[in-house]
Amino acid sequence: MAVGQGGQRFPVCVLTTTRADYGILRPLLSALSKDGDLDLRLAVTGAHLSEAFGMTVREIEADGFPIDVRVPILQEKDGLFPLMSQAMARALEGFGAYFQERPPALLMVLGDRYETFAVCAAAVCACVPIAHLYGGETTEGAVDECFRHSITKMSCLHFTAAGEYRKRVIQLGEDPARVFNVGGLGVENALHTDFLTPEELEADLNFPLFRRPCVLTTFHPVTLEPGQTEAQLEELLAAVARREDLHFLITKSNADAGGQRINERLDAFAAEHPHCRVVASLGMRRYMSALKYALCVLGNSSSGLAEAPSFGVPTINIGDRQRGRLQAESVLNCRPEREDILRALERACTPEFRARAAAAVNPYGDGNTSGKICETIKRVLLLGAIDLKKKFYDIA
Repeated sequence: MAVGQGGQRFPVCVLTTTRADYGILRPLLSALSKDGDLDLRLAVTGAHLSEAFGMTVREIEADGFPIDVRVPILQEKDGLFPLMSQAMARALEGFGAYFQERPPALLMVLGDRYETFAVCAAAVCACVPIAHLYGGETTEGAVDECFRHSITKMSCLHFTAAGEYRKRVIQLGEDPARVFNVGGLGVENALHTDFLTPEELEADLNFPLFRRPCVLTTFHPVTLEPGQTEAQLEELLAAVARREDLHFLITKSNADAGGQRINERLDAFAAEHPHCRVVASLGMRRYMSALKYALCVLGNSSSGLAEAPSFGVPTINIGDRQRGRLQAESVLNCRPEREDILRALERACTPEFRARAAAAVNPYGDGNTSGKICETIKRVLLLGAIDLKKKFYDIA
């Protein structure tokens, strides 16, 4: 592809599907938008375009990033796995048309979600090369596990968050010359966010958040444990109900199967428990600010493993959803049972464990990730079109 020569810029399409991946991608989007050699094309889909999940596309618009395409794929109802399959079908069709009309020099995707898998399948069919952020990780308790590794095999460039993950991508047969360990963008957010003060955050949320120690809480569906999500949620809420000495700031679930039922239950629970505040989405700045001042992080979100250690904040990781990820010394693992959750809360509050969390080293890098990614993709694109014919790399 001759783009990038003679004053032209390389069109780089970046996909965002949820509030979570957008928050992580934000420093990279900023770096790409400011680079004179790259033409950022932001593709928005999934929960961003759903009122049921907070219509978080508004956060993107408020940040000022121009959106190149919006592809709605979610219906305004919940369901089990057929709903995920239907959303994937819509994503495959919608992005197939988009890539035919406006093929980029590169598609950049993050992570492991089912929507991302479908978009990558459309890109492969359109001969659009893919750069994958954060392959090689494992989440043994979620369907994301197989989607992530499948996206790795569809991709031509790989950016991993740790050396161990780089080795796993190579183990999947990817050429080491195309696999770059750059660290985690979440660490960059943690180190460089313009934080709100506690008073500003309380005013923004209209809740006296820090009048008591605050626990930042998120619970997502456990998609490889059919029928267990609601039971595990009830165990968590039973533990929360017994700790009225704390405030719980609870962010709603993602758009996985069962997510909307979780959110409806959270709303009903918060209406009966005044020490809890539920929000659909905090956005990156408010979320990072809440994390900075939190007593601890509670739930089964990757944020407790990827970002919380950078603040020295303890994490209580519930169940198996994140099992297999690298963990800092600030992470406590517990079963999805109320008594075990309560014991973990007690331990996280002890001076001994808080000192351990404060001294923990985040395994996900030094916070200079977006610059490394930009420079790498420019270097690769300047060499010409990315060869889509990959050879399987055999480990000797």
